Amino acid sequence: MEVISKTRTAFLNAARKLFASVGFDKTTMNDIAVESHRGRRTLYTYFKSKNEIFTAVIEQELDSLSDELATIVDSPIRATKKLLMYGQRRLALISEVVKRNGSLNAAFFQDISLVERARLRFDIQETRSIQKILREGVAASEFEVADTRFMAILLHNSLKGLEVPYIKGQLSRKILGSVDINKVIKQFIFDGIAKRK
Repeated sequence: MEVISKTRTAFLNAARKLFASVGFDKTTMNDIAVESHRGRRTLYTYFKSKNEIFTAVIEQELDSLSDELATIVDSPIRATKKLLMYGQRRLALISEVVKRNGSLNAAFFQDISLVERARLRFDIQETRSIQKILREGVAASEFEVADTRFMAILLHNSLKGLEVPYIKGQLSRKILGSVDINKVIKQFIFDGIAKRK
């Protein structure tokens, strides 16, 4: 079992390196086999296609991201602070992952359906994590949320919607001027947009 894991990891690391340096389109299955110092037939026993390897690379990156976010979810801090930290750190981590993997960067903006399929498991886990924070907040009387599941889905999709503008730098101080994006997000999450009476 350990040999299988090491071989699979070697293929994923080789693929990640090639995707980042020469791009997804220019990388072949043979290139990945050569880069990993293993045979092409062995590669095909683990992965049927380059798309399958690419999906596995994305999933591996998202698993790592999920592990880091879990430390925030499991931290012993107030739910309000935890939710803000989660959102801010998540956007920064997604941006780092996409920028670190050159080809992933291109695919993220060009083939969104491939990325969406690869991140399905992450999206489900993230919605559960957000719901856990919301439940903690409700239990501690920090939040008043009628349906934590629906609110978690709404917050998750709101964060997803911010990913591309954040990665492209469209939410930076340089573009937004004096607007503090973290303050705006905090206001939206905790105060909503309705005028207080």
